[in-house]
Amino acid sequence: MTCPAGHTVPLSDPGGQHRQRTASFKSLCTGCPLRERCTKAKAGRVLTIRPHHDLLTAARHQAVTDPDWQTEYRRWRPPVERAVAWLVHHGNRKLRYRGTIANDTWLHTRAAALNLRRLINLGLTHTADTWTLDPATA
Repeated sequence: MTCPAGHTVPLSDPGGQHRQRTASFKSLCTGCPLRERCTKAKAGRVLTIRPHHDLLTAARHQAVTDPDWQTEYRRWRPPVERAVAWLVHHGNRKLRYRGTIANDTWLHTRAAALNLRRLINLGLTHTADTWTLDPATA
């Protein structure tokens, strides 16, 4: 890896649980004229390359250059953002319980309630023993 000042250091071997590689410019940052523009870390610049770096770079490139991707993104982003906003509405940004099982149960219950509310707003009705969705309002 090469820093903006032209200093080159090798990437570490992928190790540990996350299989990430790092490049540490620590001592090279001392007294470097570009340090203020390059890093604010006291110990110097450290770059981390994660296993999916190439995949993420390709996806970012596709997002910028592919008009079909941009069209799909513009189509699906508003409803997804709306669903997330509904989910966290009324102070539901924080977890209420200890443990993953209780929070997972809460999340599924919240999502089911929101889905039911949405279906009712679209015209879901219950007659006798049948649920129907009025196609005129949906």
